[in-house]
Amino acid sequence: METFSIAQYRVLGLSCGVDPMTINIEWQDQNGNWHHYQSKQNQADAYRVAQHRAESTKKRHRPVDDDGRLLDCIS
Repeated sequence: METFSIAQYRVLGLSCGVDPMTINIEWQDQNGNWHHYQSKQNQADAYRVAQHRAESTKKRHRPVDDDGRLLDCIS
């Protein structure tokens, strides 16, 4: 039987029994406080939504993972 790594499962679109990562999109107000905007299961979609919202609202947005680790900061 052939074995695959987790990365290969993801490339092939197969389920590997691992919970999907949730990406939380947050935005920053004028006082520097971060507020939750939306949660996404798809990382590419989370970046796209954060980018479009940052452009339309002229506010900083950031995608963070379940553990609160910063993935990117979009102005």
